[in-house]
Formats: sequence, C-alpha cells, structure tokens
Amino acid sequence: MRLPYAGAIDCDLHVPSPTIPQLLPYLDDYWRDQIVNRALDRMPFAMMSYPPNAPISMRDDWRASPAATALETVRAQALDTFGLRFAIANVIHGCVALHNDDMAAALCRAVNDWLRVEWLDREPRLRGSILIHPQDIAQAVEEVERLAPDGRFVQVLMLAMGERPLGRREYFPIYAAAERHGLVVAVHAGSTYRYAPTIVGWPCYQFEDYVAQAQAFENQTVSLIAEGVFQRFPGLKFVFMESGVSWLPVTMWRTDKTWRGARPETPWVDRWPSDIIREHIRLTTQPFDAPDAAAVAQTIERIGSDDGLLFATDYPHWQFDGDDVLPDGLSAATLRKLLIDNAMATYPRLAQQALGDAATIEETIR
Repeated sequence: MRLPYAGAIDCDLHVPSPTIPQLLPYLDDYWRDQIVNRALDRMPFAMMSYPPNAPISMRDDWRASPAATALETVRAQALDTFGLRFAIANVIHGCVALHNDDMAAALCRAVNDWLRVEWLDREPRLRGSILIHPQDIAQAVEEVERLAPDGRFVQVLMLAMGERPLGRREYFPIYAAAERHGLVVAVHAGSTYRYAPTIVGWPCYQFEDYVAQAQAFENQTVSLIAEGVFQRFPGLKFVFMESGVSWLPVTMWRTDKTWRGARPETPWVDRWPSDIIREHIRLTTQPFDAPDAAAVAQTIERIGSDDGLLFATDYPHWQFDGDDVLPDGLSAATLRKLLIDNAMATYPRLAQQALGDAATIEETIR
C-alpha cells in the first residue's frame, strides 16, 4: 500500500554514514592527530549489516546521482517523494564496535555533531538520534547530556546485539538520562560482532545473520521486562527498529506463560509482561514480515493493540515493492495512528514541536 496522504512521520530513515575524513573537522586536535597519524582515516568504519551490493541494501533508482549532494538525494527520494512531515535520521557508524572506549566516544561525538551541522541545520524536517558507545556508560551519559538541550535530537541510539542484554542494570544511568530529558531509547538491528550473532555460533551467510536479528530483539524484550526497566523508568519508551513484527505475539504469549510460574523470582514485574510490552515498546513497520493483508490484521490482533507500530521507510534499504511502503490490510483508523498519532505519543519532543507549530498557526490567524 502506498502512503494515502502527506504528513507522515518516518521513524527510521538513514542518511549516508560519514567517512572518517568527513568527521575530522568535528574532532578535537588530539583525536584528529591520533586518527591521521595512525592512518585510521583510510579505514571505512562501515557496519556491514547491509553489504553494499546486497539487493536489500538499496534499490537501483535510489543510488545517488553523481550530480546531486547527499542531502538533495534524500530530499528527492524520501522526504519529498513520501511527503514526510518529520523523519528521524539514524546513523549506524562502525565506531560503536571499537574496543578503545575513548576513541569510540570521540567518534560518536563527531558523528552526532556532523549530523547536527550537515543535516539537521540544513533540513527542518529531519530529527536526530544520539549515537552512543554503550560499552562506556559514563561517556555515553555525558553524550546524552551534551546533546539533550538540542530539541531536534529525539532519541538515544543503540544496537540490538552488543556485549550484554539491554535490561542489565549497568545501563540504567543511560535510561535515567533519556527519561529525564524526554528522549526515547531506540534499538536498531545490528551488531558489534564481539560475539557470534546466533546462540549456536557464527553463521556462514548474511541472510542467516539478518534472520537472527529478530531473535536478538526477542532476547532484549525479555531482558527489559525481567530486569524491571519499566518499573524503574515508567516514563521511558523503547523503539525497536528493523526488528520485524511477527515475532512479537509469540514472545508476548511465551513470556506471559512463563511469568505465571516464575514470577516469585522477579517480584518487581507487577503485571502481565504483555501489558508492559504494549505500554513501553514500539516497533517500526519496515520490514513488516507478514505475507498478506489477512496476516497483517491477524498479527495486529494477536499483539492486542495497534498503538505499538510506528511508520518507517527504512530508506534507503529496500524492504518493499515499488513505493508500497505500507503493508496491506490496515484500516483508516490504524493508518492514522501508524503514520502520525503513535509517533506523537511515543516521542515527547515531536509532540512538543507539533504543539509549537499549532500555536504559531493560531497566532498567525489571530
């Protein structure tokens, strides 16, 4: 299904990951010297969840024209084509996989400043995600605090596969900072590959890795519930990006079933896990892994709500046919929620922006 009207909010749009030479102006003298003298500026720092030549990486007509800038390309192919009101830009950069925590934190700062200057300052429809290196909790929190005053940043960005389950309490300072500043925690498909991406070891093929991402999101969901993240941070929401959707009903059912017998172990889980999931976890719609309209409706019914789905193009990754960026089988009411209302309810900073726009319009009318 194509977008039925303009004004949608795209909750997962990718701008091209910056090269190290592009980041050099955003590094301080020490790190610029370290990067250049150690020849690290010649390395690609590319995360390979989407190998450049894989069909799902980008469809042919979305490959940038040599005559157009990256921003012009994103405007023409995504922002204008889909008639987007806002799009949240996510930069998945290889610096998050570094073992040198100080270098990783410095490069995350540079990526975030590059995103702010090169993209957010130049395109008012874009909003940003704060890339952090969560292996160093203190520096990750510093980065959230540094950028929180800029209201165009709406979430903190992490990967689905790291060194520890995301419910672990060492991450709580990050979540406290996010909740305090009205930021969402976004968990994007991907891995730092410090461990095998499957529980039985290293796969041979990229498609094995891609399928395994959904299993990682299942694990993270159960971790967040079992560790009591949402009891500790009741105002916090997580957005799972590129997780797929069809895994969630089964995970909700199994978690509820197990909790019935094992709940004395985690007394802080004070209600059905499925209720907690529906309140605090959101999924983006690309890829929507249901084969037809009947399966889409059935999946939403089994989740028990359409509040948890957020529209996303996943641009420039190609997960849909032509411009049919929406799954079939959605009612008009669900479409409105998915395209606009759910994002406004999930992202406090987008809602504040919308209120500001409405106030400006009202003042102009007066």
